[in-house]
Amino acid sequence: MAINFSNALGIHEQALHARVKRAEVLANNLANADTPGYKARDVDFQAMMARAQGEMQGVQMARTHQGHMDTSGGVEGDLMYRNPDQPSIDGNTVDSQQEQARFMRNAMDYQASFQFLNSKFTGLTKAIKGE
Repeated sequence: MAINFSNALGIHEQALHARVKRAEVLANNLANADTPGYKARDVDFQAMMARAQGEMQGVQMARTHQGHMDTSGGVEGDLMYRNPDQPSIDGNTVDSQQEQARFMRNAMDYQASFQFLNSKFTGLTKAIKGE
């Protein structure tokens, strides 16, 4: 009997990829904290997970006309600008402390997803060995 990894791993593989993309965006924000006019960005993690869940269930929106929006996009479709609590005089919207907190939370969530996937692989390995 063949193992279907998509069914065995569930949404956690996509969550791991989404966390990596979010870490890149947040790191870019931190790197540009002193760049005048830089606008802080973030990804819509919930939208990415909803789309991944729909794809896993075989539910996808069809693009029936060239003028319709492409909903299959990766991170670019989920990349948004953040509304600042207190924008700086130079137009930069990065709040370093909030960005660091978001980055650390994302890192913890990444670690949790990674540990969950690791336990899934450990379980699959034991099942294959008959343990």
